[in-house]
Amino acid sequence: AGEPGMEGSGQCAQLGVLPTNPEESWQVYSSAQDSEGRCICTVVAPQQTMCSRDARTKQLRQLLEKVQNMSQSIEVLDRRTQRDLQYVEKMENQMKGLESKFKQVEESHKQHLARQFKAIKAKMDELRPLIPVLEEYKADAKLVLQFKEEVQNLTSVLNELQEEIGAYDYDELQSRVSNLEERLRACMQKLGRPRTLRGRGAALPTSGTHTGLGSGAGVTAPVWYMDGYHNNRFVREYKSMVDFMNTDNFTSHRLPHPWSGTGQVVYNGSIYFNKFQSHIIIRFDLKTETILKTRSLDYAGYNNMYHYAWGGHSDIDLMADENGLWAVYATNQNAGNIVISKLDPVSLQILQTWNTSYPKRSAGEAFIICGTLYVTNGYSGGTKVHYAYQTNASTYEYIDIPFQNKYSHISMLDYNPKDRALYAWNNGHQILYNVTLFHVIRSDEL
Repeated sequence: AGEPGMEGSGQCAQLGVLPTNPEESWQVYSSAQDSEGRCICTVVAPQQTMCSRDARTKQLRQLLEKVQNMSQSIEVLDRRTQRDLQYVEKMENQMKGLESKFKQVEESHKQHLARQFKAIKAKMDELRPLIPVLEEYKADAKLVLQFKEEVQNLTSVLNELQEEIGAYDYDELQSRVSNLEERLRACMQKLGRPRTLRGRGAALPTSGTHTGLGSGAGVTAPVWYMDGYHNNRFVREYKSMVDFMNTDNFTSHRLPHPWSGTGQVVYNGSIYFNKFQSHIIIRFDLKTETILKTRSLDYAGYNNMYHYAWGGHSDIDLMADENGLWAVYATNQNAGNIVISKLDPVSLQILQTWNTSYPKRSAGEAFIICGTLYVTNGYSGGTKVHYAYQTNASTYEYIDIPFQNKYSHISMLDYNPKDRALYAWNNGHQILYNVTLFHVIRSDEL
């Protein structure tokens, strides 16, 4: 670039603005005059650097990582709302059908038996608490779609900024990300409230009735129902969660031995359970209805020796997470404190064991997520997740995570890695708790 020299001047004049940051302005590197007296200047343009040491680039990269994390969380929310909407649609259809039946009863009540009328009324009473949440679920689904659009727009802006840094006001961008993050957190907290999937009051026992979910859990995955916490052999298999919630259509399986507790789990087509009044674990194939393997869990307490605080022969608790099959129990050798064992799902051999310092009789319930055992401090009234043991590091910590205990008597609590949800029996009600796992990004201070 060049400018004419000043008239009457024999030298080239230089005019510039003193920059706040040399990297953010144009700098004159050298100047000279050509044969016609024009000033010829060599200038250095601002650096368009993507160097990792550049503070703005670090900030931008951190923003992009945060948005990517939010995007993953939104995908989880989207799957949840879509699953819930399937429940809602089924319930709406069922309620419309009941409404039609009531009209028929009103029109020709003399032709209907009192028993039939009572059955319809009981079903409507069961569904009535669901009415207020129908519209809420639909609103949540719209909100998640809005979040997805905002994150996509924000990601597009960030990608453009990576190509040409400085084209956007960083403070404004940071504000947009923070605002979206707060809204997303509020939405996740709202959707994380427990949902009552099935409740029949006194029709189900106060404790011990429990379910299991196998591979591909969700609205179309099978559900296994086991009534009671000891000396029973019959397992009901429902084709889907919708069937479990709304119908009595099921297939019955008879186990070769009765079970103890509520710590059974269905994993890869087999049900794993603790044989009644023993420390024997059984793997039973649900398709062939044969025992595939039995093994003693040596030294494990049984027959209400080391149960959870609520009792119920809950000495041995079998669980499954992203890492495989686990057994949680207690032994005399570990002074009645919780022991965690990783099991081979085929042979039932113990692969590794961890001894904790948490008394099992003081634990309300427990569940494992990604190899970490979480323990609640009770089963009735105010409850919280109180203790966590990380098997990957053999370390523990005391934590304080509020746990909504809606019906004041938790007798089963298990995590399903397929849909990242906790399934609980709470005073005769099947409760679902959505679980959100946060990936924490730690960036160096700039």
